[in-house]
Amino acid sequence: MSRVWNFSAGPAVLPEEVLRQAADEMLDWHGSGMGVMEMSHRGKEFTAIAAQAEADLRELLAVPAGYRVLFMQGGAIAENAIIPMNLMGDRRVADYVVTGSWSQKSQKEARKYAEVNIAASSEAGGFTTVPAMADWRLSADPAYVFTCTNETIGGLEYPFEPDLAQIGRGEVPVVADMSSHILSRVIDVSKYGLIFGGAQKNIGPAGLTIVIVREDLLGRAMPHCPTAFDFKTVADNGSMYNTPPTYGIYIAGLVFQWLKRQGGVAAIEAQNVAKAKLLYDFLDASDFYENRIDPACRSRMNVPFFLKDEALNDAFLVESKAAGLVQLKGHKSVGGMRASIYNAMPLAGVQALVDFLRDFAARRG
Repeated sequence: MSRVWNFSAGPAVLPEEVLRQAADEMLDWHGSGMGVMEMSHRGKEFTAIAAQAEADLRELLAVPAGYRVLFMQGGAIAENAIIPMNLMGDRRVADYVVTGSWSQKSQKEARKYAEVNIAASSEAGGFTTVPAMADWRLSADPAYVFTCTNETIGGLEYPFEPDLAQIGRGEVPVVADMSSHILSRVIDVSKYGLIFGGAQKNIGPAGLTIVIVREDLLGRAMPHCPTAFDFKTVADNGSMYNTPPTYGIYIAGLVFQWLKRQGGVAAIEAQNVAKAKLLYDFLDASDFYENRIDPACRSRMNVPFFLKDEALNDAFLVESKAAGLVQLKGHKSVGGMRASIYNAMPLAGVQALVDFLRDFAARRG
């Protein structure tokens, strides 16, 4: 069976050459006589894999000195609790900018551990835009400001990097959930106190969580924070306090090497701009489909769209699957359709989608 064009929001498509390399190394990694899943996480083979993965990630994102890279478990949802348990310190309040389903979940979870101030929200407008930083209303002394810089479900992406110095609050660390667009665009890591993301969208398989945290934010954990989730403990033990998701780290490392072969993050960003433009330009020109997000805040990674005649939704999904285009159904909380076009989705896949959209509209319109 030939491979399909997989538009899943996550777990998501991986580069085919990464999958082929992993298959080739499944039984014997570099002459070790064993596969990576069978290795001790403390053995020289796996520690070399993990060290290279971290080094490559640091290079790709130009992570400055003074930041630690942590390989953790629990996904981004677990980080919604782990972050306040680690960053509140002796403060009472954390500020949240709410731009969609995931940041909404994040602030609700944080209320178990802190007082939450909603510094800004676009809920009243249906989560179709990102509030301008000039409209953010921070509390007097927040432990951090939380952002979700790409809302996977709603298809909303920050068109700017949140730099609190612009509003006179540069001393407050910014936390960013970048699960669904990390490594898809150039970012300035120094603008953030902490960046995190589940790996299963743009990095590797489900089970691995990446955390990049500024060193001065370590050592603030609440007494009841589980030891395995204390950022300082994880950092002090090189992400090996407990057994990490070893195979996820290995695959992530292969993806990092693949990204470097593509020319790095700036090069992949140019490809992502081209893919998103191809799809959005078609949707905007169509009277059969629509995208409801403010064009200035549209995600390059997750493109939701709606058939104007939603009675055709089921037929659309059946016919698109028959055409080799899968996982296009929108999230149940939003409806419609959604195409996730992560780094590993080639331009040819997006072109195949556009061709199908055009053909379906011509036949059904």
